[in-house]
Amino acid sequence: MIIDLATLSGVERQHFLQSAVAPRPICFASTIDAAGRVNLSPFSFFNLFSTNPPILIFSPSRRVRDNTTKHTWQNVQEVGEVVINIVDYPMVQQTSLSSCDYPKEVNEFTKAGFTAEPATLVRPPMVKESKVKIECRVIETKVLGELGGAGNLVFCEALRMHIDDAILDDAHKHIDQRRLQHVARLGGDWYCRVSPDNLFLVEKPNIRLGIGMDALPGPIRSSKILSGNQLGQLANVHELPVVDPAFDDERLRQIFQYYAVSPEEMEKELHRYAAELLDRGKVAEAWQVLLALAE
Repeated sequence: MIIDLATLSGVERQHFLQSAVAPRPICFASTIDAAGRVNLSPFSFFNLFSTNPPILIFSPSRRVRDNTTKHTWQNVQEVGEVVINIVDYPMVQQTSLSSCDYPKEVNEFTKAGFTAEPATLVRPPMVKESKVKIECRVIETKVLGELGGAGNLVFCEALRMHIDDAILDDAHKHIDQRRLQHVARLGGDWYCRVSPDNLFLVEKPNIRLGIGMDALPGPIRSSKILSGNQLGQLANVHELPVVDPAFDDERLRQIFQYYAVSPEEMEKELHRYAAELLDRGKVAEAWQVLLALAE
């Protein structure tokens, strides 16, 4: 399927883009207007764009169905302050409820059953139930268009974070990603949930460069067994490994014993074993298995 976005209706364009560009974190924004009326609303056009200075941006876009603007957008024009409350799984249904288009005089804290607690630097209240609250000053707003679905960007400078001790690591120095059950928006009514069983680590190359796919030995690079992800793991080492004479592995010995008469089948079996090791994060061991054929 090839889609020219200009030919789609606003609703169709929204469906395809929001389903493809996902998951998106949720900015649960509390704001107030000049009269002091509080608004609480979630926005999934949101992310962190700078840490020095600390800048977050979210977009209370114009409504696709009737091209009206949202109370949050109106509020930040009047009072340039906002609290961004991070949404986790235990509060996702209440958060969704707060997205209803209640009249401006209605307080979504009350409708959604959340507890408002005073912020320390800005006027809008924080959501007590949120495990991470970020007090922000609005430093800029930008209109992206005048039609339904057009974004209205709110640039926020993060001033102070409030973090529930329950999501900190044992040393109380950092957020433990396994303890904060983030949720994120997909397309339509779909969400996703971050939990320990669907988290995984990807070793990030920083100062030292990975050797790259092009530096992998030919038989490894052209493997019919190893996936792109697994080849990426192998190519992320900082120098091409060499055979370690001290490497001792019972299954490796068995593969050499059982497949000695068929080098082609031996290679496949070694690649299968290496794939299993890579899926368990054992990159060094996988390399030794793959290098065994070179001996």
